[in-house]
Amino acid sequence: MGIAIAGMLDEREEAITIIKSQIERRGHKTILIDFSIGTGAIASKLKADVSCDELARLGGATIEQVRGMLAKERERATSIMADGLTRKALELQKAGELKGIIAIAGMTGTFLSITAMRALPFGVPKVLISSVTAMPAYAGRLADYFGVRDITVMHSVVDTVGLNPLVRTLAVNGANAISGMVEGLEAPRKEGRPSIAIMEFGFVDKGAHYVRDLLEKDYDLVSFHATGVGDRAAIDLVSQGLFEAFIDLVPASFSEYLFGGNRASGPNRLDAAMNQPIPYIIAPCGFDMISCGPIERRDKGDPLWVSRHLAERKLLVQDAMRVQARTSVEEMGTIARAVAEKLNSYPDKKRVKFIIPQKGFSSLSVEGGALYDPIADKAFVDALRKHLDPEIKILEVSDHINTPEFAKAVVGALKESFAAKAEMAK
Repeated sequence: MGIAIAGMLDEREEAITIIKSQIERRGHKTILIDFSIGTGAIASKLKADVSCDELARLGGATIEQVRGMLAKERERATSIMADGLTRKALELQKAGELKGIIAIAGMTGTFLSITAMRALPFGVPKVLISSVTAMPAYAGRLADYFGVRDITVMHSVVDTVGLNPLVRTLAVNGANAISGMVEGLEAPRKEGRPSIAIMEFGFVDKGAHYVRDLLEKDYDLVSFHATGVGDRAAIDLVSQGLFEAFIDLVPASFSEYLFGGNRASGPNRLDAAMNQPIPYIIAPCGFDMISCGPIERRDKGDPLWVSRHLAERKLLVQDAMRVQARTSVEEMGTIARAVAEKLNSYPDKKRVKFIIPQKGFSSLSVEGGALYDPIADKAFVDALRKHLDPEIKILEVSDHINTPEFAKAVVGALKESFAAKAEMAK
């Protein structure tokens, strides 16, 4: 097994040479991967273990074709190389030959590297030395990568082309960082106490606390914050099979996706446990609101559908940026139908259980709360019952979501699913 070093040898040979030498000095084998695309001026003296030609072929082209695209189709060229690098990294990892990866890069190399790093499983050490990760213009795009993967970033501050005392320090520190990670590696373990993922946020904090109290004696609870980024991380990690169950108290980034809210995470939000043989316990927290701040959006012609009628809605204005708008009766019906369609596509529907708190889906929609609307909540329940496959069990709790009674129903449904799974395994 070795540590992969990825970079453009025609641009950063000096820094890559130091990284390679330092890692090998610590007793590790290295796998040098060159993703040069011909933009540099250096004829490298280093011999790559994986050449740029091989990466281009894995991406579906030749390196000559890739270089021919740079003038007018640069994005396509980099996509081909990123695909090739990803395929190679996964091939090495699955063959047991890769125990960590480090890359040093500028703008193009950063996006090549993080594409491959994002594809590698959680726990595989990943270090990126980059000069562009702190640039505000790329923050949103980079968040899609860093939000779902355990990538360690060293912001280089200076450009890493050429060699000087600062670049030398960066290279040595990076090499020691990836070596130390590999030497102390402790991958996620499946033995011992089972791990359970739980999705939560501030408007269900007490309910989540009660659930954790009931489970933490026997299980490791891994919490995700329903901010959109946290949802994407949960989707990624649950689908990797790292958890024995998923308690999805706040699936609302799906409804945020439907209506253009700030916490949207995409159309696949409810697919996380689709192909994993684990209990999926879901509740409707967050369907009772859309995150749509800042409040000034309603005066600036914002194109998002939900923001056109803010003046007609119940609102909770937490601060200048955070505004929660109550979902209407019509919208709650739309959400329920879309949720039912998603859940009905689960191959094993009996492991999906929907827990409904009758007196409020969040701390905002309880009686006296800023977004209290029992008629809208009922519209969701009625539509869900109408459209959800009968094999998926709906459990109603005669209290709101932030109560011990709700938590007991969640844990009861979970244990019922575990028992059914154990019975089937006999």
